[in-house]
Amino acid sequence: MTNRTKEILELLDQRYGTEYICYLNYETPWQLLIATMLSAQCTDARVNIVTKKLFKKYDTLEKFANADLQELEQDIKSTGFYHNKAKNIIACTRALLDNHQGIVPNDLGALTALAGVGRKTANVIRGNIFHEPSVVVDTHVKRISRRLGFTKEEDPEKIEYELMKKLPKDHWILWNIHIITFGRTICTARNPKCQECFLTKFCKGQGQKKDDK
Repeated sequence: MTNRTKEILELLDQRYGTEYICYLNYETPWQLLIATMLSAQCTDARVNIVTKKLFKKYDTLEKFANADLQELEQDIKSTGFYHNKAKNIIACTRALLDNHQGIVPNDLGALTALAGVGRKTANVIRGNIFHEPSVVVDTHVKRISRRLGFTKEEDPEKIEYELMKKLPKDHWILWNIHIITFGRTICTARNPKCQECFLTKFCKGQGQKKDDK
């Protein structure tokens, strides 16, 4: 780890602490899995509004697995891309019941074999449920890791591997937690508040006012 990386991490720790925080509401591993699937192209706040009712209506894996597709689509419609999400949720929960005894697996390969589960979703589960050091590359992590010069890559999987090389394992999960907060409050996509930023001297993209996806 370089001194530059160390200083950035220390500043983030000082500002945001080192507690693991999940911004999606859930009580069971399968609920977090479904909530994370719903969060694709949707805010966590919106997902939490939807799942508050959703997890009461479908309070078991079996109810999701046997759900009526069109009814589930309407239940999750406000999260966007609801046709694919509903289809994947039903297929995913059926696979959990048929192939995993209803238990969410911790293996990356087993997770990504589930319908609708990519590396980002799998790493959210591995990090939050199983406390496996995992790098989650969402839109904030992609944008800000590029602005801070940690990567020049565009592909989330390539960014994940680069960050794994550059960040110490004890900050793999924290990086996502810190950067989500930083990206929502200071280093926003379209109008970053550079005058308020405590990482200004490390930024490769000061003053950018458009989303550098």
